[in-house]
Amino acid sequence: MRVPQMTRVIHDSGEGMQKDALDMVSSDVNFPKGHFPDYRIGPNNQIIDPEEAHEVVPLKEIVAKETTQLLEQRKRLSVRDLREKFEKGLTGASKLSEEAKRREAASLDRQVLLKKLRDVLDTLKGRVAGRNRDDADEAISLVEALAVQLTQREGELIYEKAEVKKLASFLKQATEDARKVAEEERALALAEIEKSRAAIEKVEKALQEQDSASSSREKEEIEELRKEIREARRIKMLHQPSKVMDMQFELQGLRTLISEKTQLCNQLKKELAMIKRLEQDSSKLFELEGSDTLGSQFRIVPRVDGAPDISSCPAQWYRVISGGNRELISGATKLTYAPEPFDVGQLLQAEIILKVDKVTVQTDGPINHASGLERYVESLMKRADIEFNVVVTQMNGNDYASKSVHVFHIGKLRVKLRKGRSTKARESYSTTMKLCGSRGGGNAAACAVFWQTRKGLSYTLAFETDRDRNAVIMLARKFASSCNVVLAGPGDQVHGGG
Repeated sequence: MRVPQMTRVIHDSGEGMQKDALDMVSSDVNFPKGHFPDYRIGPNNQIIDPEEAHEVVPLKEIVAKETTQLLEQRKRLSVRDLREKFEKGLTGASKLSEEAKRREAASLDRQVLLKKLRDVLDTLKGRVAGRNRDDADEAISLVEALAVQLTQREGELIYEKAEVKKLASFLKQATEDARKVAEEERALALAEIEKSRAAIEKVEKALQEQDSASSSREKEEIEELRKEIREARRIKMLHQPSKVMDMQFELQGLRTLISEKTQLCNQLKKELAMIKRLEQDSSKLFELEGSDTLGSQFRIVPRVDGAPDISSCPAQWYRVISGGNRELISGATKLTYAPEPFDVGQLLQAEIILKVDKVTVQTDGPINHASGLERYVESLMKRADIEFNVVVTQMNGNDYASKSVHVFHIGKLRVKLRKGRSTKARESYSTTMKLCGSRGGGNAAACAVFWQTRKGLSYTLAFETDRDRNAVIMLARKFASSCNVVLAGPGDQVHGGG
């Protein structure tokens, strides 16, 4: 090409000629880019766009190939898959249509650009002469060839656009048909399901009716058989009444005898088992019922059925001190015993005299303080007056007639019992005073204390709660210890763990 010579001619014509040539280009030309398109001349003078140089397969062949694949897959796809494929194809056709529109717009822009370029070259041809005029003619012929190529390209684009529209309409129609077929298939499937449900319900109903009919028929047959058996027995008894009655009486007597022998055998077995248990280990027949904490009450109860009755047997309670030695708890000779603060940290044992044998039961662990009792005692020690409401249940071992409420006062130097303004008893801490938990048994032993003011005068006082009862014993012993007096129960021995 001689484009460099043309450029030189334009440069040599002066600035005015270049300005006139630029002014002849219309201002309404649409330039998609800021420079002229880059073209490449292919074989047979074909103009090849660089943007289209990478297209190996024409669009028409791609569309035809995809249509063939869709038609081949249509037979083996389900209705739903077919509809999805058609919708994807419709989307692809829409994209192809948009691409064709863009290419058509670009083609139009190229036509306008070529027309303007040819006008400029015609103008330049009229202003130059000689060799430059030949170059202008050659450039004009190249532009016309390019216009012919663009015209051919436009024809192909128009044809491809028509094909794409046909394919899009075909795919759209196929999608609608597939949607209709899917809806029809769904409706048919729902109808078949409803028919199947109705048939199943009919079969279930028939089975239920058949079962009910068969069960009622079996009941009728059984009832008829029973009637026939009763009738046969009645006829037989009519023929041999005395023999049948004798046999019935004899059978009843044998049943009664067998029942009596069975009861006697069971009783003998129980006694034999009890004797064997007594011979092996008599302590396993009984156990202690109760909690290993202050405020509870222990009771000796049988562990197995058939254990001997111990309600009238004597018992004795002991404290197990260090070294395994036992300390007798004076007065604790009942089947029940309520631990007191003096028992904390020690095991308790109870010994029952059963005929010629002695049965011993023991707590599972040492006695523990009740939760919050020590804090309660410390709070009471901060008070100026420590008083509790009590009821006198016994006096000198005899039941007290009056059940009125008294006030039991625990002081740092003395203990006092009064009713209203009248003082029933008042005594300073001394070696003759005794104070401990009630050891006479009873359901209220956990809330009662035994108080011996001096020799010859004692009370059994019932408190409102077991916490008050245990707190009174602990407070009195603390205050007595401040007076160098050991306050304990009758017969209690003071040792290191007490």
